[in-house]
Amino acid sequence: MKKIGIFYGSATGTTEKIAKRIGQLLGVADEDIHNVADTAPSKVADYSLLVLGSSTWGSGELEDDWYDFIAGLEELDLRNKEIALFGCGDETMTDTFCNAVGELYKRLKPTGAKFIGAYDTIGYTFDESEAKPADALEAVGLLIDEVNHPELTETRLRGWTALLSKEA
Repeated sequence: MKKIGIFYGSATGTTEKIAKRIGQLLGVADEDIHNVADTAPSKVADYSLLVLGSSTWGSGELEDDWYDFIAGLEELDLRNKEIALFGCGDETMTDTFCNAVGELYKRLKPTGAKFIGAYDTIGYTFDESEAKPADALEAVGLLIDEVNHPELTETRLRGWTALLSKEA
């Protein structure tokens, strides 16, 4: 398994909780789980697999702490990195469900990183999401709705981390 670093932005603590659970399932040490609010983008150099997570806010935006961090990441050459994305959202925001995951994908695609961990959205009902193009079978990462479907979270986390373990 590659050296994994988990980087998250969390305003209410939900995404932080999910990041730590992903860390447990992947066997990632606590010191390799980073809040982007107090982490320099250059820290990603320490890892070959970057697991990046954000909640979705407002009308589909990234969690606020991500803006400076992602601007820094966009300046880096990440061609030797793999990126897996996850995010928390509320499916009742039916036109922007987990958009932040799609925003991370869109902004980091030009860095040359390889994206892994595309995952189904079974159990969720929404109209649109930047994380899952209309013509795609899967979202570009793991989508979690702790507000309306907390009963799905553990199964989704286990399935996704098992997939990452195979793909990485």
